Amino acid sequence: MAGTPSPVATSTSNLRASKYRPEIDGLRAFAVVAVIINHFNKDLLPGGYLGVDIFFVISGYVITSSLAGRESKNFLDFLTGFYERRIKRLVPALVVYVLISSVLICLFNPDPGVALKTGITSLFGLSNLYLLKTSTDYFAQSTELNPFVHTWSLGVEEQFYLLFPFLIWFSGFGQQTAKGARNLFFWVGALTIASLIGFIYLHQVNQPAAYFLMPPRFWEMAAGCLIFIGFQKRAKIEQALEQVPPLLVMAAMVGVMFLPVSSAVPATIGVVVLSAVLIACLKQGTTAYQFFTLEKVVYIGLISYSLYLWHWTVLSISRWTIGIHWWSAPFQIGLMLGLAAFSYAKIESPFRKQQEVTRSLTIAAGIGIVASTSIFIEYLKRNPDRIALKTSNQVILSTWWHDKEGRYIEYCHVKGEFSRQTMINCLGLSTSRNRPVGFLLGDSHARNYLVAARNAFPGHTIKYLTMGHGCAFMPSSMISDSIDSKVKCAKYVEEASRYVQKLAQPGDIVLIGQALRDGDSAARSTPEYFSHIEAFANNLMELRVPIVLFDGTYPPGKYPELCTKEFWRPFPGAANCEKPIRDNKTAYQRFDHMASELAKRTQNIFYAPLRIGLCVNATCGQYTSSGTQIWHDNGHITEKASSELAGLLKSELRTGGFFDYLGLAQKHTSN
Repeated sequence: MAGTPSPVATSTSNLRASKYRPEIDGLRAFAVVAVIINHFNKDLLPGGYLGVDIFFVISGYVITSSLAGRESKNFLDFLTGFYERRIKRLVPALVVYVLISSVLICLFNPDPGVALKTGITSLFGLSNLYLLKTSTDYFAQSTELNPFVHTWSLGVEEQFYLLFPFLIWFSGFGQQTAKGARNLFFWVGALTIASLIGFIYLHQVNQPAAYFLMPPRFWEMAAGCLIFIGFQKRAKIEQALEQVPPLLVMAAMVGVMFLPVSSAVPATIGVVVLSAVLIACLKQGTTAYQFFTLEKVVYIGLISYSLYLWHWTVLSISRWTIGIHWWSAPFQIGLMLGLAAFSYAKIESPFRKQQEVTRSLTIAAGIGIVASTSIFIEYLKRNPDRIALKTSNQVILSTWWHDKEGRYIEYCHVKGEFSRQTMINCLGLSTSRNRPVGFLLGDSHARNYLVAARNAFPGHTIKYLTMGHGCAFMPSSMISDSIDSKVKCAKYVEEASRYVQKLAQPGDIVLIGQALRDGDSAARSTPEYFSHIEAFANNLMELRVPIVLFDGTYPPGKYPELCTKEFWRPFPGAANCEKPIRDNKTAYQRFDHMASELAKRTQNIFYAPLRIGLCVNATCGQYTSSGTQIWHDNGHITEKASSELAGLLKSELRTGGFFDYLGLAQKHTSN
């Protein structure tokens, strides 16, 4: 949103001054306020996020307006001039914001790596691509804790700026040729149609890509460009649109913003069209014009870039600390406005008005400042403990997979690619057996139950090989290319299956676990998944080796570190920290049903749901009944919490007849 220049601040001639429309800054104010309301509380204005789309339209309109009639010696002069203005407009405020926000998030987030990486990429206009790569859901709770997530829109605009100058110049518009405006209109119009089709299609098959990528967003900025050119060359279009009552358009825009997120496609199209129409019909003499040109409204529009940057940091850091409450909102709004006003007055405006520095030096300085800032933040990313406030929640700092210094300390839970040697080392047996073996397979959520299995089966040697990156014990048809490329998941499942079948003897057991949180439950509650488990069990039927199938843990919130009371966090939020037990029971209901049915029809499969054992009375929270901390993160539990599930594991298996089956197998072996 922030890439839109303020013509009032850059007016250097009557021609430039005549292009300034204060009501456009008023429209910016409307857009940024909508975004802030939505970010404070999505229930207040579900579609307030569409304010960013309004900014895209404004950006296209103002950029085209600012380039119309601008004289340039040649393409290089045109291009360097364009990027000089962009650097002055964007970089100073962005660098200061990213620096301060990076230090702040390191104070409160014990693992700020993802946030800092987002901050670094935002400096280069690439945070939208990074967020897409990490499969970020912009509407998820986790994004609220990353102070740089909203910079995706800057990335979209900056990537638009890589393309747009070429369209402007080579269409002839930038050279002020006779047919330049017409050429630009047709070129941009054709790209707009392609972009809109891409947006609609991608939203159905890959929603994050439709949201974060520039090409499916191009049409929104192009709409502003087209409306400007249309006014210049087709007076009838402007005259027709001027007849539309702007208050009616505003009311329609507000109405669209009350649509649910599920209506994102029609809502986005609607708000973009309405924004373009409002720019056209917002003329002097109308009530809407008078409102949008009020001094205070225009001022909010003028500081909207800095306000957009800082509002999210204020909200994000608040969520890490005091939280967001009705009583805190006035102070948080005041802080947003204060930071934005300071940034605008002391950083944005002085740099934008700077005339003494040469063009080449401005561009070089901008690149240098961005590079040096990114190096500093990379240092913070590698050494966050240097400035982090000491937390009392030690299970966040030291887990079963890394120590307090962040060093990976696991071996048989594989962080990288599967290898046969690791499998042999972790699942292999010595030549002589002293007791039966339990083989634990699956992803990190299977590893969650390792200590429970050891305590439940003290007479067995528990061997395990579990995989990271969501690589569960599932059929190859269910393994995505992204998972397979990271860990060679299909090879793990195939070779581990054969190896366990080769080693297994009567009296042994196989335990299988998997993540079920978020979308994993739906993905694995399918006949395909359970048929795979059944086929594996059938291969062990003759040896009378039983399969114990686990459920997955059910975390009450994604960030357990927000649930520890600290001096900087006096009011831990219950919404993130606990859930009623009924939610726990119903979360994986389909998986429970299908697993239980599989156990009924397959002699050597037994289902052991353990997640409810982490709840106390009617609440599933952060501690077990004995006071043990449960959560390392949003799904992985402490080994001490796992050990307390051993009793429930034995109880569930005893009810299902597991020990009778196992006893017959061991008796069969002794005979």
